[in-house]
Amino acid sequence: MKNNYFILILLCVVFIGCTKKDEVIKRADLSEDSLATYLSLANDIHLPFKYKQDYNKKAFAIIINQKNDSLNKVNLFKVANRYYNMADWKSYLETTKLILERSKNSKDSLNMAKAYSYLGDYYTAKSVADSAFMNYFKAEKVYLKINDQYNLAKTFLSKGTLQYNEGDYFESEISIFKALRILKQRKNVNDQLYDCYNLLGILYNDREEFDKALEFHYNALNILEDKSIPTDFQLKATSLNNIGFVNLRMRNYSKAKTYFERGLKEKNLYKENTILYTIVLDNLAYSKLKLKEMHGLPGQFYRALKIRDSLGLKSGVVLSKIHLSEYYSFKKDTFKAIQYSKQALIASRSLKKIRDILEALKQIQTVDPKNSSAYTREYIRLNDKMLKAERNMGEKFSRIEYETNEIKDQNSNLQEKNKTLVYVFSICTLVGLFFYVYKTQQARNRELLFKQQQQIANEDIYNLMISQQNEIEATRIKEKKKVAQELHDGVLGRMFGVRISLDSLDKIEESEAAPKRKKYLTELKHIEEDIREISHDLNREKSELINNFIVILNKLFENQQNIYESNLITKFDSHIKWDLVSNAVKINLYRIIQEALQNCNKYAEANTIIVEFKSEINYLVLSIFDDGIGFNTKRTKNGIGLHNIEYRAAECKGSVTIKSGKGEGTLLIVKVPIDQKINLQHNDN
Repeated sequence: MKNNYFILILLCVVFIGCTKKDEVIKRADLSEDSLATYLSLANDIHLPFKYKQDYNKKAFAIIINQKNDSLNKVNLFKVANRYYNMADWKSYLETTKLILERSKNSKDSLNMAKAYSYLGDYYTAKSVADSAFMNYFKAEKVYLKINDQYNLAKTFLSKGTLQYNEGDYFESEISIFKALRILKQRKNVNDQLYDCYNLLGILYNDREEFDKALEFHYNALNILEDKSIPTDFQLKATSLNNIGFVNLRMRNYSKAKTYFERGLKEKNLYKENTILYTIVLDNLAYSKLKLKEMHGLPGQFYRALKIRDSLGLKSGVVLSKIHLSEYYSFKKDTFKAIQYSKQALIASRSLKKIRDILEALKQIQTVDPKNSSAYTREYIRLNDKMLKAERNMGEKFSRIEYETNEIKDQNSNLQEKNKTLVYVFSICTLVGLFFYVYKTQQARNRELLFKQQQQIANEDIYNLMISQQNEIEATRIKEKKKVAQELHDGVLGRMFGVRISLDSLDKIEESEAAPKRKKYLTELKHIEEDIREISHDLNREKSELINNFIVILNKLFENQQNIYESNLITKFDSHIKWDLVSNAVKINLYRIIQEALQNCNKYAEANTIIVEFKSEINYLVLSIFDDGIGFNTKRTKNGIGLHNIEYRAAECKGSVTIKSGKGEGTLLIVKVPIDQKINLQHNDN
């Protein structure tokens, strides 16, 4: 559903006026007088790609021979912009690198920062996130140095957009608010303010903080009251769609439908932004489906699908087919529901976009229950893969910032030393620096190897838990069948025989009936013993089911005690009915304990760690305490590990509380809502 937010502008190339433009060029010489003509023609959307590319090359040939001054760099940026607009990425990259080189040679900080921003845009377009982030970060540092607040805000916005697209929502939020703080102090920046509010609305919607999402989308909509913002970008339709989409996720379907209808009524929407038109149309049809208003359905779904298919919008095609599958599922047409969901799954796999595949899997496992287990396993695997990739990217962004700052600090220190040291010591300094870098690299390689081994081990444990849970479930079913068969074939048959025999005693004399009655009572005792034996078997099975999860936890605790010096104390409430706790909750609790222990080992410097499971009314409570150095929860920003703990608790519909202070240790409490049957019960069944 996130694809509804990405608004692209389609440039239609019309092959007209070429002959007239050629005549102009034939009369123009390769001189500076013709530079403006070449640049103008290179930006003419009515010309074919080949013509525009040739004119831009001719403009570049003139500029390259000019003196390396500010005007020269302005003209080079114009050439780069035109290559960007025509998606000639190779030429765009070469031109931008040339600008950066000339800016460094002339020590032109402003154009150097701008060139870094252009490189960030290039790597964003090519989906190379780490390189894009590094160049935006370099631009940010230069703009900070020269105190160019306006371009600094634009760089923060570009960086925040990149972080959002890579799933690093926390850092994206920080970057966008940095941009907002600057822009609110300036005038005539409403277009940038709109982008900030719009992106914050999208971000909070993804985090299911819907009230905040609506607040920022309304702010964005209010910004559009400024008449200086061009209407041909269809930003109002964009905001109306986004507000409708938030209401759609809040299940306020009637209100969502109203906003989508308003969006479709925007003047020239289909002509000026066809892609946005298909998004709003598809969302309107979906909200009507949720309201069970069948007027116009499935025609509106098919119209959106047809336009998306004609424009080559593959992610949009996947979404349309998912919605059609939901429509036919609602209409009880199972064949078409499965057919469209399978088409969506095949198309999403060809795109290799995990989010699209997850949406398709979620739908197909709903309409195809026979194969639901296979789709569910694939969904779990891909979802974990996506979360791991987003976490790795967030760590990579943080590492790039750290390493860039570290390199900058090292360079500054070296420059200061070179001012005071004589050339005799220069060689010694270089040798020492080489040795330091070599040792640092060795240490990093060892750390990286350890992290890789740890990730592999974590994955193995996770897979083991899944397989063991499946085996446990299979064993449970097998034992139930066995008990049912024993009761039916053995106990019930014998009891029926005894009952018939006892009924027959009424027809004979008491003297003959007495010994037979004694015989049948003896048979009833034997049946009672058999039932008791079956009951004991069931209790043993139940104990084994509970102990499997506890054994896995104890294995984790054993590894902790073998590797680290801190004393680990574990406590389990004996009244918790683990067999009634779902596998999903168990896996998430295991991951939370694993992450918490890792944080204790890396940062806490604790002598004692206490892990305890308790049962409260309506809640299963996990508490993890360490007597380490602690931290200030108000000043310390949450790291990725704590975000993962909060995410996994949210997966279980639970809550996380962290209590800590400098020198007071840390207490982590996770409360997961559970069925009343799992709570503390003294009358065991």
